[in-house]
Amino acid sequence: MSTRPDLVLVDGSSYLYRAFFALPPFSNSRGEPTGAVFGVLNMLNKFLKDYEPERIAVVFDAPGKTFRDDLFAEYKAHRPPMPDELRAQLQPLLEAVKGLGLPILREAGVEADDVIGTLACAAAKQDLNVLISTGDKDMAQLVAPRITLINTMSNTLLDREGVKTKFDVYPEQIIDYLALVGDSSDNIPGIDKVGPKTAAKWLGQYQTLDALVADAANVGGKVGENLRAGLMTLELSRKLATIRTDLTLPLSLDDLRRKPPDVGTLRNLYTRLELRSLLKQLDGGAAPAPDAATAAAPAAPAAPAAAAGMTPATPAAGLGDAAHAIAAAPRAYETITTEAQLDDWLRKLEAAELFAFDTETTSLEYMRAEIVGVSFAVAPGQAAYLPLRHDYAGAPQQLDREKTLARLKPLLESDKRPKVGHHIKYDAHVLARHGIDLRGMRYDSMLESYVWNSVLRHDMDSAAERYLGIRTIHYEDVAGKGAKQIPFSQVPVDKAAEYSAEDADVTLRLHLVLWPQIAAVPPLKALYEDCEQPLVPVLLRMEEHGVLLDRQMLRTQSSELAKRLMEVLAEAHKEAGAPFNLDSPRQLCTILFEKMQLPVLRKTPTGQPSTAEDVLEELAESYRLPKLILEHRSLSKLKSTYTDKLPEQINEKTGRVHTSYHQAVAATGRLSSQDPNLQNIPIRTPEGRRIRQAFVAPPGYVLLAADYSQIELRIMAHLSGDKGLLDAFANDRDIHQATAAEVLGIGLDQVTAEQRRSAKAVNFGLIYGMSSFGLAKQLGIPRGAAQEYIDLYFARYPGVKRYMEETRAQAKAQGYVETVFGRRLYLPDINARNKQFQQAAERAAINAPMQGTAADIIKRAMITVDAWCGRPDCGARLIMQVHDELVLEVRQERLAEVTAAVRDCMTAAASLKVPLKVDVGSGANWDEAH
Repeated sequence: MSTRPDLVLVDGSSYLYRAFFALPPFSNSRGEPTGAVFGVLNMLNKFLKDYEPERIAVVFDAPGKTFRDDLFAEYKAHRPPMPDELRAQLQPLLEAVKGLGLPILREAGVEADDVIGTLACAAAKQDLNVLISTGDKDMAQLVAPRITLINTMSNTLLDREGVKTKFDVYPEQIIDYLALVGDSSDNIPGIDKVGPKTAAKWLGQYQTLDALVADAANVGGKVGENLRAGLMTLELSRKLATIRTDLTLPLSLDDLRRKPPDVGTLRNLYTRLELRSLLKQLDGGAAPAPDAATAAAPAAPAAPAAAAGMTPATPAAGLGDAAHAIAAAPRAYETITTEAQLDDWLRKLEAAELFAFDTETTSLEYMRAEIVGVSFAVAPGQAAYLPLRHDYAGAPQQLDREKTLARLKPLLESDKRPKVGHHIKYDAHVLARHGIDLRGMRYDSMLESYVWNSVLRHDMDSAAERYLGIRTIHYEDVAGKGAKQIPFSQVPVDKAAEYSAEDADVTLRLHLVLWPQIAAVPPLKALYEDCEQPLVPVLLRMEEHGVLLDRQMLRTQSSELAKRLMEVLAEAHKEAGAPFNLDSPRQLCTILFEKMQLPVLRKTPTGQPSTAEDVLEELAESYRLPKLILEHRSLSKLKSTYTDKLPEQINEKTGRVHTSYHQAVAATGRLSSQDPNLQNIPIRTPEGRRIRQAFVAPPGYVLLAADYSQIELRIMAHLSGDKGLLDAFANDRDIHQATAAEVLGIGLDQVTAEQRRSAKAVNFGLIYGMSSFGLAKQLGIPRGAAQEYIDLYFARYPGVKRYMEETRAQAKAQGYVETVFGRRLYLPDINARNKQFQQAAERAAINAPMQGTAADIIKRAMITVDAWCGRPDCGARLIMQVHDELVLEVRQERLAEVTAAVRDCMTAAASLKVPLKVDVGSGANWDEAH
């Protein structure tokens, strides 16, 4: 096919559903859903740019029944109706497509596939090259010498050989193939237990379905029985799968010529829908100047962007005059290359009440990064870049790095000179590599964005576009992408200066816009000043110190895991009766569902039997092979993620691993960690606990682990005020035993282990929104019995039920929920018309105050524990935080004193209606301490 096809046919219905389910549920400030419109138009614009077609049609399904419904009343009967959020976007999308100058076809009584098939075949007969853009596998039957498919999402072309490669049959066999395999989404019957591999095998042998049917009596095995049993519906399946190519259509091929776009119509539509990036494209890609209607900024303090329903690419409205001026201030950037310029900027920085700064480095790994340059900003638009180590051929003369940093050191180490950065902890690490102890870290625009609205993204590029309406220079714009990306030291100084000075400038502007809004909400201001910002130096010290690992122990464990993996593999092959790749979903399907005939519990979106973990877990209750596969997966993950990788992450200079703790990732306030991820090191399996044994104390020290006991349940008791829960915790009862006794109306001493297990499942399950279905599955009991238990629970703990109902109502009314300390979690889907989205938001509304409060409490505890450890000759230091647990290195002779102090600090981190309880242990390694 030529680069530019003679006719392009777009499966608009396929585009529509893909955009709707692939993108988050975006909406404009009036709550109108816009995500599907935005997604389809972006796909169309890219496609038009790539292929520049003269003839084109965008084809959508028409409302109402089709001839296939007359053939088979159950056709598509299992498919749910179009979601209301999607239905509301259809008319605006049709208007937009028409505004783009693209012919639209919607034919009653048939499907979009039939319209496309008719047009494609008619064009091919006239020797026109046709390109069909779709994600529908059924369309493969249309592929011919002049008809090609393209999957726009993956940008892959499908010609005759491509169809054979993908389906193992040729285009002319696709109808027969679909008839055999069936389609659960369309409710096409097919032949029971016949999957793609069997269908392709039969068609490879018999060529046609008719030939296969003629020889059906000789097809052996269980699958042959299934074929013979399904012969009565096979012809129906073939008719349902056949795309018609003989329709009489209202438009001829000559009518499908593309027209110039109606810019006025598109502008009005994009403005109403608040599709800002599409508006920019209409204006030639230039960002519109901020004005009262479209300026970018946080919304009023009571309703940030997500609560107001803005898309991630659409900044919130409601910017005040002062903030407008900050966002629109003109730029005056300077490159510092002389001592005189440096003197001038040192005077500016000394005189500034607050300045922003940013470092450019050789690496993202803070323990290896060296400074290439530094940028500063003292007012919106007034910024400079100080290049110090650009080393490409022809690079201009730069100031000496060590001498210049020595001149900056008193300023950077001064507590009296407040500073703002974006992820300032990283810059502090980098400066530490050069002997500078950064102080005065007063603000961090990344954390301000996080405290203001945690559910959004907080990288500088996203925050600048959302709150300032500024589309920043991206790192890839100056350094390149992928394998062609160059080190920052190789970036030309003029490009580096514009990029880095902008970073400092945008950081300052973000702070000047965000901080007044945070300060206007006292709980958020306190959260920032008392918790998030004071935690930065705590995490900095933990990361710098690192955690000691026993490299040899990990290598031994890796060897043992490798041996066990080979044993499990051999057992799995023996169980299956043949070797196969345990990591291949296709081969798993063949072994489990074709050869061994295990029941298919769930199918993937492509119609294949699912081999997901939860499916295998259910099968493992009755069959040995799925259990072996799960064991192999678990051991393989432990080996690749931990025992193999952790030794490689040990810093050769310190002998320790130095993780990165992230404050601005989890919406609930929880910390996360990366390289390595300490939050997910397993504890529930013996193999996982052995990995924790490699986290060791240095000579003369022990590890101390202090863990909050059942903190989220205690927070539930506090928030709900339920008398039963409050009494149980006040009297230090086993909460699960107490719950079982209360719900079942028996004495504490009568509670069995099984009854306690059920109570524990309910106690924790309700926090996470578990339904009766989920509880029944977890406990292995009928759903009715599970619902009865939940009903009894709420009858005995009415305060919990009241709290859950009130929290849902509050979330629906104000769009967010709060922790005990005022942290907000915005819930943009809490009033969504899509019930699935709404129910997920309701579960989050109930859980977030507990998870978020637990996160706030342990952060406050970290600050006080770190301060206590900072005393002279304390003999202890904080080295890890994992979930509700703190880990310290403690000198052996100070263990008793430190244990008491840590317990006191942690229990005093919050004053709840129930006491906080902390379990403390110690040992030579983390496993012993825990």
